[in-house]
Amino acid sequence: MNQQPVVIVGGGLGGLSAALALALKGRRTIVLEQAKEISPIGYGIQLGPNVFHVFDRLGISDAVKRASVLPQNLVMPDADSGEVLIQVPLRSDEFEQRYLHPYVVVHRADIHNILLDACRQANGIELVVDATVVSFEDRGRDGVIAHCEDGRTFEGAALIGADGIKSTMRELLGAKDEPIPNGYVAHRTILPMSEVPPELPHQKDVACWAGPGYHIVHYALRASSIFNIVAVFKDPSGGREEDASNYESEVAKVYAAAHPALKALLAKMDLSRRWALADRNPIRQWSKGKVALLGDAAHPTLQSYAQGAGMAIEDAGVLIESLEECGLDFERGFADYAKRRLLRTARIQLGSRELWHFYHVEGIAREVRNAELRERGTESYYNCLDWIWRGEPGLRQRTQMGLTAGTSQ
Repeated sequence: MNQQPVVIVGGGLGGLSAALALALKGRRTIVLEQAKEISPIGYGIQLGPNVFHVFDRLGISDAVKRASVLPQNLVMPDADSGEVLIQVPLRSDEFEQRYLHPYVVVHRADIHNILLDACRQANGIELVVDATVVSFEDRGRDGVIAHCEDGRTFEGAALIGADGIKSTMRELLGAKDEPIPNGYVAHRTILPMSEVPPELPHQKDVACWAGPGYHIVHYALRASSIFNIVAVFKDPSGGREEDASNYESEVAKVYAAAHPALKALLAKMDLSRRWALADRNPIRQWSKGKVALLGDAAHPTLQSYAQGAGMAIEDAGVLIESLEECGLDFERGFADYAKRRLLRTARIQLGSRELWHFYHVEGIAREVRNAELRERGTESYYNCLDWIWRGEPGLRQRTQMGLTAGTSQ
C-alpha cells in the first residue's frame, strides 16, 4: 500500500465512500472529522438505483440492501384531497430491467455504520476525530498539509474536502458564496409503526404529499418497524425566533385544509425543532492543484430529487475512476473528476429548485399542475428520471462490465 496518504476532510457518507474507494485501490487515507466522534446521526434517506453502481464497486451493496426497505411506489398525493397525482412503481419488472438496481430507503445511521465498518476493516484508513481543518498548504510535488484548529497538522499526497454545505474547504479554494436559505423549514420525526394512524394510506410507499406552501414525506424504515416523517413548511415565522406554541399555531394554519389522515399524522409530529433549508449555487472550481471538493462541499442541493447523498456517493466513484485513468496524478485526476461531475450535479441543484416550486404552488397554478399530472403515465416518469436513476454513465458501464473496486483492471 502506498505510504503517502490522501487526507479527507469530513467523515460523512461522501468522505467515507471516498476513503473506502481509495483504500480498495491501495491508497492509504486519513479521514479528519471535526466532531468528537464519528457517530451516525439523522433520519431516513432515499437512495436511487444510481448509487448501487458505486456500492457494487465498494463491495457493500448486499449490506445496504439488508439494512433497507424497498418501497412499492413513489407517490405524490394532493395534500388536501388525497388524490394520487403521481405514482411511479419501484418494484415492477420494468423498473428492474430498466435500472438494474433497487430504489431503497434506509436510516442514515445504518448506511453510515455500513460505510464506517467497511472503512475500519479496510487496510490503510485512519479515522481522526475532533479535527477541525482551518487551512491547508499545497506544496506541489511535496503534497499537501492540512492545518487544524488545535495546531495539529496532517500531511498527504492530496486533500479532499467533504465537509458539507458549510464547507471550510470550499471557502479555502476561493469560493465567496454562502448557503442560500429558501424560506422553508423542515420538521423530522420517527415513530414506531404502532403509532402511525391506521387510516394513513401509502404506508408501503415513499409518499410526498404536496400542499400549497408545504409538503409531507413519509416512508417505513428498518424492516418496517419505524416510520420516518419529514414535514416541510414555508417558514411562517419568516426566520424569526418564536416561542414553540405560537410557532405551532402558525404552522397549523398552513395545513388547515389538509386531508384528515395527513392531519392525524401531523398531530404525532414533534414540531418543537426545525431545520432551515438551504442550498448553494453551482460553482466551477471544484479542484485546484492537489485539492478537490466532494459532496455537499461542492454541490449542496435542496431535497426535491432526494439525491443529496446519492450525488456525494457518485462523486466518490467518479473520483477514483478519474484518478485511475490519470495514473494517480492527483492534479490531473481531480481536474478530470470535476469536469465529469459538474453538469450532472448542477442539473440536480438547479432542477431541485424548479421542482421545489412545482411541489408548493398555490391557487390556480396548483390546479393547472394537478390537471397536467392526471394526463401523465408511468412511462413518462421513467423517461424523466432515466438520466438520474441510470447513473453516471462511466460508472454504469463499468459496473455492467463487472469491474469493481476490488478487482484488477
